[in-house]
Amino acid sequence: MRSLIIGASGGIGGALCDALQARGAVVGLSRSRDGLDLLDEASIARVLGALEGPFDLIVVATGALQIGAATPEKSLRALNAEAMLAQFALNAVGPALVIKHALRLMPRGAPSRLAVLSARVGSIGDNRLGGWYSYRAAKAALNQLVHSAAIEAARSHPHAVLVALHPGTVATGLTAAHSGGHPAVSPETAAANLLAVLDGLTPADSGGFFDWQGEAVPW
Repeated sequence: MRSLIIGASGGIGGALCDALQARGAVVGLSRSRDGLDLLDEASIARVLGALEGPFDLIVVATGALQIGAATPEKSLRALNAEAMLAQFALNAVGPALVIKHALRLMPRGAPSRLAVLSARVGSIGDNRLGGWYSYRAAKAALNQLVHSAAIEAARSHPHAVLVALHPGTVATGLTAAHSGGHPAVSPETAAANLLAVLDGLTPADSGGFFDWQGEAVPW
């Protein structure tokens, strides 16, 4: 098995790399180590373009809840256009561009999986608290992008599964200041959960949004 992890320097990405070592070859990429910058398509094209496929599993384990000094908004009064655009660029546009350049690395005639880490707060149907406008909207956009990409990919890669995954609350730097007292699991546990979900998916599930237990999350 060959796996490719985008965001390997993060908590979940690093744990996925460690867990996948037992299954075969793993390539882990990050901005800090490899210059793969989700805000720069040229860097995405350059780094992914240097790889030879096929990869059986590709996971985009990137994202940020807080970018710079902009914290998640608690009210409409806190909305800031620059902060919103930054959220969309990193949490929606960047992963979509990775999918664009990574699809060629997936086998056309064999099973494969491509997963992007999303978040339950990106669910419109599950939103009962409001707030966190920019992050919620960026993740909702990401879910739509993954869904659309799955429809297109099915034409050229009929055995592929493209999905958005909610890893749960994970004890990483991403959530440390904003977990709100919710129980958090370790990155290692989160990685094991996500891989178990991916192992159970079929092409019929492609384009879906699933949580760490394998349950479908409302759009």
